Amino acid sequence: QVQLVESGGGLVQAGGSLRLSCSASGSVSSINVMSWYRQAPGKQREFVALITRGGTTNYDDSVKGRFTINRDNGKNTVYLQMDGLKPEDTAVYYCYTYYRTAYWGQGTQVTVSS
Repeated sequence: QVQLVESGGGLVQAGGSLRLSCSASGSVSSINVMSWYRQAPGKQREFVALITRGGTTNYDDSVKGRFTINRDNGKNTVYLQMDGLKPEDTAVYYCYTYYRTAYWGQGTQVTVSS
């Protein structure tokens, strides 16, 4: 009922910036919290950031002060602005939401070179 599609990943040098997008379609009125997770090969998927329908945000300590999550005026797209990127930020980034069941996007690759 909800479809999530990520975009905006790519290759960037350490210290650079990227802006990821997560576009939602389907039963978008049912969405409250939207989140970003990331997963590097051989590692556990980890929480990055979330934003509620009311605009409350939360970040993992590893990205506080560097990443910003926000939304567009139409409430159908969530962004992750990533500044001061580090090699350890390299991962596939996934959009996630929950309403009666979990929904995941297919992911977008972020690679940070040193």
